[in-house]
Amino acid sequence: MAAEAEAIVTAGLRPDLFAERGVLLASRTLVIATLTLLVLTGLGFRISGLSAEGLSEDELNKLNAVADYRQNGLTAANGEHPMLMKALQTASVFVFEKWNNNVAGPDSSLHLPVETTLRLPSTIFGALTVVLIYLLAAELFGAEVALLAAALWAFDPQAIGFNRIAKEDTFLLFFFLLANIFWLRGQRVAESESGLQRGSRGGIVVRPERYYWATAACFGAMMASKYLPQLITVSICYYWMFQAIPETRWRLGKKKFLIVILIMCSVFLLLSPTALLPATWREMGIFAGQKRIGHDGYEFMGSLYSHRMTDWLAGTPWYLYVVFLAVKLPVLTVVAFVAGLPLLFRRKLGDGRYFVLFWLFVWIMSFVFVGGKFTRYFTSVLPAVLITAAVGVQFVARWIAQQLALLLSSERALVYLRPALALSIVLFSIAASAGGAPYFRLYTNVLGGGIAKAGSFFPHDEFYDASMRDVMSEIASRAKPGASAATETPGLAAYYAERVGRSDLVFISLSDPAALKQLGDGDFLIDARGRRYFSNDALLSALKQTVAPAFQIALGGVPAADVYLVDHAAVAVIAKTLNAQRSPKR
Repeated sequence: MAAEAEAIVTAGLRPDLFAERGVLLASRTLVIATLTLLVLTGLGFRISGLSAEGLSEDELNKLNAVADYRQNGLTAANGEHPMLMKALQTASVFVFEKWNNNVAGPDSSLHLPVETTLRLPSTIFGALTVVLIYLLAAELFGAEVALLAAALWAFDPQAIGFNRIAKEDTFLLFFFLLANIFWLRGQRVAESESGLQRGSRGGIVVRPERYYWATAACFGAMMASKYLPQLITVSICYYWMFQAIPETRWRLGKKKFLIVILIMCSVFLLLSPTALLPATWREMGIFAGQKRIGHDGYEFMGSLYSHRMTDWLAGTPWYLYVVFLAVKLPVLTVVAFVAGLPLLFRRKLGDGRYFVLFWLFVWIMSFVFVGGKFTRYFTSVLPAVLITAAVGVQFVARWIAQQLALLLSSERALVYLRPALALSIVLFSIAASAGGAPYFRLYTNVLGGGIAKAGSFFPHDEFYDASMRDVMSEIASRAKPGASAATETPGLAAYYAERVGRSDLVFISLSDPAALKQLGDGDFLIDARGRRYFSNDALLSALKQTVAPAFQIALGGVPAADVYLVDHAAVAVIAKTLNAQRSPKR
């Protein structure tokens, strides 16, 4: 098993790509050491200041599910999502709760806040994704592209930001990549030229079936992470592309495909047994019917859009992810991706390009044209973008080196330029992440206007309720006993109020006209960026124009929330706005 594991780790090393024209081939030890360094430094970025941001409403739902599991066993809590991530979070919260109680006191520097313990599994899986990106890209394009793509993932500010929230996308990506590493490895073994002893190495027969079964198990784990079965079609499309070629040996047949499906379903149920509960199906039905949507819009570049999945092109604009790619990734990464994208259509790049093309196509069809979008959905396609960027860097470096070689009558430029260009793009990503820490999702490159425009493109996802903990801490210190506060996240506000000992505070929805009428002197109204909707836009706009906020909360110097103390002026604005909304339009 150890020998096979080592073979998998070093799969894809190709001397013709990794060492060229006098450059020494890096050893397995160097590759493993480099990957280890990338994983550790990437993990360092992901866990540093992990509790700097308060929980989001979505994350609080996960924490409530953890509490429900611990109290009642397997339940349908948060049942619209599979169980695997919540099981890992339950284990993390339990273990570190024991740590805090038995080792680190509440005032100790070793004490871990619940925000950290809930998010820690995601950060670990996100850091380990570095290795998976290397293995996958090495199978497709060789080790040079693979190492660069892995390094870009380790230090990309958005990859880090997505891995630092307690949501399913990181786990979905991890098992998708792992499944396809086994899938592509199975193809290589099946196609090896060894006659009847196909895949034999050193006298030991390595049959491809074990890789098919491992692929199926990983797809089961992927489905136990997030319900996104369409990603499986990436692998199926890549497989069927070769079936019309008579020489192809990579053929599973109906029986093996049936076994793959059975293994996938079995692993899914093993890792997400709550799927067998009738209450879970009811929760999934409610979610599928879009009855879980607690808001009526999504703010994008200062404008509000409908946000229901079935709104299709009438919802959030189709180009939202194009803008995200252009302004939220480091500029050099964007340039490298633009350079690499046309190369995916060139035959010289090899068959690996088809896998990336299918990956991009399936993701686009799944997310670009639906009406409801969140930027965290970009997590599952970001490695494809970074791999394409690595291909672009390799091509651009080779082209520049060739021009310099003709100009200087020397080929030494090729030896140094490619690693230099690769190092520069990685250092650029490191600088971007270091500058954006610990609020990585707020990072905006110079194309998007830099820090001055942070939070103005996708405020819901960039802020993600991160300021609510600080907002409630300040309100708790100012509020009279039994005071009310209007917010779009009353459950989250109540959670943080209770944590600071103010369970007496009352929270109402900012979009509830009847409740807003009950606000009086000494109450509060919270305008958190990213929580602007059609239902509250008129009121928030009127308040901004007529009433000064009592205080403002910022994240990394970026304004994140305005909090208004309700007085006679604010009550008048609320009454006027509600009356205007109730009056029939002429």
